Amino acid sequence: MAAYELAQLNIAHMKTPLDAPEMADFVANLDHINTLAEAAPGFIWRLQSEEGNATAIRPFGDDTLVNMSVWDGVANLSDYVYKSLHVEIMKQRKKWFERMQEAYHVLWWVPQGHRPHAYEAMQRLQTLRAMGPSDKAFTFKQPFAQPA
Repeated sequence: MAAYELAQLNIAHMKTPLDAPEMADFVANLDHINTLAEAAPGFIWRLQSEEGNATAIRPFGDDTLVNMSVWDGVANLSDYVYKSLHVEIMKQRKKWFERMQEAYHVLWWVPQGHRPHAYEAMQRLQTLRAMGPSDKAFTFKQPFAQPA
């Protein structure tokens, strides 16, 4: 068993409130996409409320949705993001979310069993934005191996 797991954060600034008619297709697909993630090989954990609602957690402002999860490694997370039905939903991203000029997703290694907090995740995203990919904060395009 690996000593480290892969944490990921991605954020999205909504164009309209979540309950607006323009967001209906996104909201209608949330349960399906979350179920798909939870059943994917390598999935370990995702940030959600006690009721199972990840969209209720808004540590970065009312208009910013947060997706944070932990996986067994880069390969399985990448397969879910880029090779599952998740990709079909995200092709519609521009309908629901503002285009972001800065990095909006980040990956980093955490000790096995650690579940990151939103503050920790945002620090990693800020590190990526400020310094580029490193062993502290990276992307799918330039992943870093687990710590030794």
